[in-house]
Amino acid sequence: MFEVGSGNIFVDLGFPEEQAVNMLARSELMGEIREIIRVNGWTQEQAAKVLKVKQPRVAEIMGMKTQHYSVDLLMKLLNRLGKQVVLTVEDKSEVA
Repeated sequence: MFEVGSGNIFVDLGFPEEQAVNMLARSELMGEIREIIRVNGWTQEQAAKVLKVKQPRVAEIMGMKTQHYSVDLLMKLLNRLGKQVVLTVEDKSEVA
């Protein structure tokens, strides 16, 4: 037997909705950065130079340590990687 998820794993894990939305955004942005690093085959040192951060910060990204990063900072890092973050705002849909 299985249960249908809400679409936000953090809500499903019991986090308050406001916190869960932020956690999901940080996870998705961080995942994009990790994928760019992986696709380019960069070491953490190489990625640190491109991102203009110290290597331990890249290790946090690679380890998905989202608590160390704000949405704003992750967007800045993506900008340094030549990416633009596009946001959409939609009505919340009620899950029955």
